[in-house]
Amino acid sequence: MADSLLEYDRAQAPGAAKACAALRALLDATLPRRAVSKLWHGAPVWFLGENPVVGYSVNAKHRVQLLFWNGQSFGDPALTAIGKFHAAQVQYGDADEIDPVAVRRWLRKAATDVWDYRAHFLGQKAKAKAKPKATATAKAKAKGRSKR
Repeated sequence: MADSLLEYDRAQAPGAAKACAALRALLDATLPRRAVSKLWHGAPVWFLGENPVVGYSVNAKHRVQLLFWNGQSFGDPALTAIGKFHAAQVQYGDADEIDPVAVRRWLRKAATDVWDYRAHFLGQKAKAKAKPKATATAKAKAKGRSKR
């Protein structure tokens, strides 16, 4: 998988490519050896078990977004909450903006405070499957009641 990550990094604009390479080096050096990296939804992501913990991507403005799936729990104002779950991110314009001390601190937290992403979505799927589906007759009766 490392080759696909390298290809991703090299495909970016020069400044973003350097930032991606710097982040990848920090992630590989700091995360536990059991962390597995791969391209996931088109971007480099590191997993612990089946749960994504950190990844980066490059947006249309060539800014590199470093995303932590459980980043909101870190309590760090440098990270911006994103989405409706637990994720938080920081953005970089180039490699010189990366604070390796902060990134290592976040990576240590990411490795020990893992949001069980997989269990959450499996649970959501099970809840949706368990909901009783309204029959056509029940829908018609409910519709008739709402007209009164």
